[in-house]
Amino acid sequence: MQWHDEAIVLTVRRFGETAAIASLFTREHGRHSGLVRGGASRRLAGVLQPGNQVAAAWRGRLDEQLGQFRLELTQARAAQVMDEPPRLAALSSLTALLATALPERAPHPALFEASALLLDGLASESSWTALYVRWELGLLAELGFGLDLTRCAVTGTDADLAYVSPRTGRAVAAEAGRPYAERLLPLPSFLAAGRGTPPANDAGRDVADGLRLTGFFLARALLAQGGHLPPARERLRLWLEGEALPPPGPLPAPPGGVKPLP
Repeated sequence: MQWHDEAIVLTVRRFGETAAIASLFTREHGRHSGLVRGGASRRLAGVLQPGNQVAAAWRGRLDEQLGQFRLELTQARAAQVMDEPPRLAALSSLTALLATALPERAPHPALFEASALLLDGLASESSWTALYVRWELGLLAELGFGLDLTRCAVTGTDADLAYVSPRTGRAVAAEAGRPYAERLLPLPSFLAAGRGTPPANDAGRDVADGLRLTGFFLARALLAQGGHLPPARERLRLWLEGEALPPPGPLPAPPGGVKPLP
């Protein structure tokens, strides 16, 4: 059996003296692993970098076998952000989350397209941080943990949305959520009601709130699979929050006590 597909390199580990096992995120075949002969060589070192896009040819006697990859580099994305530590941290976080969260061989073509667009944006877009937060929202939706940020869970309004319930993942308007504010997650203004990038003067805080929001639900989604947030995601948070912003407070605990959350 064999197939050809576009792919993003996620992880690579050495196998034997000269080979490597690569995990790729392919457009039509999902997350897929295979043996790369000569993968430990200098010749392929520049190809097998996480975040790079490759043309992948897979061959195996049976579909369920590990099989072998032949790879051709089509876009060297890792090299484009190598000198920009925050952008490189975002690339590492993206590949680590995909490698951790996606099941083997389950196609996610829309997520592949979104991932490729974000990886391109890391090298060129000034607003890449907001794009990254939106990508994590898309990942949550693909995992079946999508958030409803369009209307207030209490009043039904789409105006003045300010919070997200950690219990339901639904937005809450400012007035309705005020009595529970300490137990709700802040909703960044650029995510409320489909708005665009954060305003320049609030970009740092909005992105920090966005990472806190998506991180809370990603941790829950991965916990349901028996996993946890990869270290690369925490390194990204530290890059984007650690020096310019005060560390965020603790995430709200699951609902309990006298007052129910919205």
